[in-house]
Amino acid sequence: MAAAPPSYCFVAFPPRAKDGLVVFGKNSARPRDEVQEVVYFSAAAHEQESKVECTYISIDQVPRTHAIMISRPAWLWGAEMGANEHGVCIANEAISTREPAAETEALLGMDLVRLGLERAETAKEALDVIVSLLEEHGQGGNYYEDADSCHSFQSAYLIVDRDEAWVLETVGKYWAAEKVTEGVRCICNRLSLTTKIDAEHPELRSYAQSQGWWTGEDEFNFSEVFSPAEDHLGCCAGKDSLEKQEESITVQTMMNTLRDKASGVCIDSESFLTTASGVSVLPQNRSSPCIHYFTGTPDPSRSIFKPFIFVDDIKLVPKTQSPCFGDDDPAKKEPRFQEKPDRRHELYKAHEWARAVIESDQEQGRKLRSTMLELEKQGLEAMEEILTSSEPLDPAEVGDLFYDCVDTEIKFFK
Repeated sequence: MAAAPPSYCFVAFPPRAKDGLVVFGKNSARPRDEVQEVVYFSAAAHEQESKVECTYISIDQVPRTHAIMISRPAWLWGAEMGANEHGVCIANEAISTREPAAETEALLGMDLVRLGLERAETAKEALDVIVSLLEEHGQGGNYYEDADSCHSFQSAYLIVDRDEAWVLETVGKYWAAEKVTEGVRCICNRLSLTTKIDAEHPELRSYAQSQGWWTGEDEFNFSEVFSPAEDHLGCCAGKDSLEKQEESITVQTMMNTLRDKASGVCIDSESFLTTASGVSVLPQNRSSPCIHYFTGTPDPSRSIFKPFIFVDDIKLVPKTQSPCFGDDDPAKKEPRFQEKPDRRHELYKAHEWARAVIESDQEQGRKLRSTMLELEKQGLEAMEEILTSSEPLDPAEVGDLFYDCVDTEIKFFK
């Protein structure tokens, strides 16, 4: 399989984003046939000295984990993107650096996304959680469900809350981070940090010097020091795509950007596909709820973004959850990935029909796509009412919001 394709994630802050909203978006580019599931986990208390089994290794559990909603490749424990009940959103990018990533099984970047969401109440706390676990356990192991070769990568993260974002980029256990509170920021599968570094591993610069990558005399530019020789160009296609918007950036603008194939933000190539997408709206006014949209299906240009709001009594959505194979899962047995089970969930199967129609029948495909967008629009309008309402949110009204949207979508495809 070729190198990691450019997945993209974005954040836009007011006043660039509209109405005092922070808008976050992520496209997950993965192997074409990989299924992503969207799963909710409620907040939980854990026994002392218990362990949590991540994708490849077990680590110490914390006394309490927060409620999370994540989109993840169905074979692994972590997440490509997600949000927690405190309005923290995290997305991860696989990146290549001068230092090859470890093939030894450790924490995956995607495990660290989920661990950050489960353990942090703010973006900065999530950053601290991720870098301390990175120091303790390291990162490594196969990013793909592939028995034939190990595809291991370093990781970059976009960590966002209602007030600020942190761009975190890692090389082994070493890292640097930049705080962002205004404008638009994009990260992809290349290093993007340069000379503005707001937090870093204490030995980052001495390590770069010891490798002969930095003299210690020039200004320290993270991307120039750690990028592979041919590759410190940044990922401007995505940022340009969003910054070209003349109006304020809204949730609709972000969805349109994620659907943009011409710019390369939405991947659809021989090996890779945007297998899932997510958008979150985080109002800076804390009396308004955060709203998170997930597709749960491949190719956002042929998918419906469905809203989710954290409340105490969430109705679970088995139709976006892949079958569970327990200890018999080929991803859990060593040697790993000797078989590839059918991980398609009910929504994925229903959506396959829609994708086939859109690809094969121009007229019917056009009608189908316009009806899908109409369904999505109804959801967006209902969410807009919640955001602009002066009335407090009624939890009973939104506990089954995502469930109902998925149910409607499946019935519509049938």
